[in-house]
This record gives sequence, C-alpha cells and structure tokens, in this order.
Amino acid sequence: MINDAAPEGATPLDPDEREGLKPKHITTRGELDELEQANIQTGLQWVSRSRQKDILTDDFLRTLHKRLFGEIWNWAGTYRQTEKNIGIDPLHIGVELRTLVDDARYWTENDTYPPLEAAARFHHRMVQIHPFPNGNGRHARIAADLYLERHFGHTPIEWTHGFDLQTDNERRNAYIAALRAADGGKFDPILELVGANQL
Repeated sequence: MINDAAPEGATPLDPDEREGLKPKHITTRGELDELEQANIQTGLQWVSRSRQKDILTDDFLRTLHKRLFGEIWNWAGTYRQTEKNIGIDPLHIGVELRTLVDDARYWTENDTYPPLEAAARFHHRMVQIHPFPNGNGRHARIAADLYLERHFGHTPIEWTHGFDLQTDNERRNAYIAALRAADGGKFDPILELVGANQL
C-alpha cells in the first residue's frame, strides 16, 4: 500500500486523497516515489523556463505544486481539506499562506534576516502550514530555493548533502528534528542545517 513504508514524518494520505492518484497501476510507496520524482524533474524544468521573479504569491505557490505533482495527483495545487498529523486547520490555509508570503516579502524589503535564515524561516512556516495533502516538504524546499534565488540573488540550499530525504536516514532525521525544534521556537538546528550559521 502507498502509506506503507513511509518514512518518519511523512504525511499519510486518506482514502479520498489516494483516489486522486492518476496512474492507477501504482501499488507501492517505491513506485509512487519514483513517479513523483520524475514529475518533480518536469516541474523543475518549467521553473527554470519561468521568468516570474516574484514567487511570493498564493497563485504561484499553488501553480508550483501543480507543476511538481500534477501528473501524479488530480488534487495537485489544491489546498487540503482534511486534518493531518501535521499542519494547521485546513480552513486557515489560505489566510496563513498569504500571511507567510507577506512576511517573506517584508523580510526581503527590510533586510530582516540574512538570505539563508529568511529562506529557512520561509521553509519552516510553509511546512508548518502544510497546505497540500502531500508533497509539502519537497514543495517547500523548492519554494525556499526560488525565494533565495529570485528575491536575494542567492544560490540554493544544499538540503540533502547526498541523502534521499524521502527515505529514513541520518540527514532526514536531522531535517525532521530541526523542523520540530523550529515549531517550538528554536531555530538554531534549522539554521545549522541550511548552513546559515556558517557565514
């Protein structure tokens, strides 16, 4: 089953969300991960061709999710309607996401944080909101990198350091622990993870 063998911290899909799977032949998590990764590569090609400098809009972030996962899920780019093991009440997603992009724009315009710290905080809040049924971590990492590139002229974050963040490993464990620490207001672990404290 698709929810079986999911790594620590992965969001389980409910039956209605699983019904949204477009390729009906998929039965295992490994098959799903493989097809999602291929879709993400196609989405990243779209990103590289896109000249939209301002990625801090609700519309762009939903379109990005659709481009990254739209070949796999019919709900890609649509806010989740159900409660999850992580994330805010679904009724507040639109408002909270707009607050986040407004905050991120303010951080850029007012030099509130250095670029890597701004991106780490942006990423954390996006994951904390958890706007979509699935793919939130990957979407938030790509969105944070685009925020760095297009609003700060900064190179992307090395999120993986050679590890696959979709499987259980030391890097994923550190990543999940850093996000949970940030949930409690302790940002040092996530800043260390993205290299913001090495400057």
